Amino acid sequence: MKRTGSTLRTLALSSLAAACFAQGTGQSPAARPPQPRYSSKISIFDLRDKSIKTVYQADTVFEAPNWSSDGKYLLVNSGGRLFRLPVDGAGNATPEAINIDPSLRLNNDHAPSPDGKMIAFSASSPASRGSQVYLCNADGSNTHVMVTETPSYFHGWSPDGKYLAYVHQHPGANGAPANYDIFRIPAAGGETEQLNSSQGYDDGPDYSPDGKWIYFNSDRAGGWDVWRIPAGGAGPGDEKAERVTSDEMEDWFPHPSPDSKWLLFLSFAKGTATHNDKLPGTQLRMMPMPGARLAKTPRIQVVTTFFGGQGTINVNSWASDSKRFAYVIYEPLPAGGAAR
Repeated sequence: MKRTGSTLRTLALSSLAAACFAQGTGQSPAARPPQPRYSSKISIFDLRDKSIKTVYQADTVFEAPNWSSDGKYLLVNSGGRLFRLPVDGAGNATPEAINIDPSLRLNNDHAPSPDGKMIAFSASSPASRGSQVYLCNADGSNTHVMVTETPSYFHGWSPDGKYLAYVHQHPGANGAPANYDIFRIPAAGGETEQLNSSQGYDDGPDYSPDGKWIYFNSDRAGGWDVWRIPAGGAGPGDEKAERVTSDEMEDWFPHPSPDSKWLLFLSFAKGTATHNDKLPGTQLRMMPMPGARLAKTPRIQVVTTFFGGQGTINVNSWASDSKRFAYVIYEPLPAGGAAR
């Protein structure tokens, strides 16, 4: 909820009154409950033998791994910074900070370009508390804002590297409530283009490897499902939008494999309202990549079940060989201690 000036004044007076009452009665004001803490296991799942390898583990939150095109490292974020994590196979990798403008606070939406020369990411800044979309060179130099409207979150490169797909919360037409829709902008700079206009909440757009479709998650039909639209846009009234999944699970962040054989996505239990929490029973599920016509009942399989959620996957995390993907497993930390 947006807090207006009058709301803030009311809250301030209420807080002052509560503090005075507490002083008069000898009671302390209610302390803010401690925030949950988590350890992170940056992991690689191998489809060939269903093995899970932990690349790096820490008693703090790391998020949203993306695989480099050469397969040598992952991009991960933590504490508002972006890191390069070598995938050396020895289990002793160390995150290396990328030299991006330190005044920017990155979130978990980022990915290297298909040719590996650039990185797109979302971040807030001293000039904007809301998230904006940025682009920089692979070494962090030449950082520049691409989308100034807030809040905006990058989510995918087109396969040819010409476009960035992102979501932006904007006022609806004719006074309708604000909602998130899908947009794209040329990576070389230029005008943004809105690709759909649903009254639902749309998130996580990612291109198919052939560049013909954008897959995303939406609550436009009630629960959270995977949908797709043509890469050029959904058309008037979103008439070209197609629903891909429709079972009882709540599905987020669909990612096609580079070989176009699989569609991987994050799933929560029925009724989970958002992807913002970290929960037991979180699943990564997979289905054969849809063709020109969608199957009435897609063959969805559970790949792995774990403690996860926000930060497990965001932008595409497949390896270029389509045999592995990266994700993050979380574990709650006891108060003031390390993971058990």
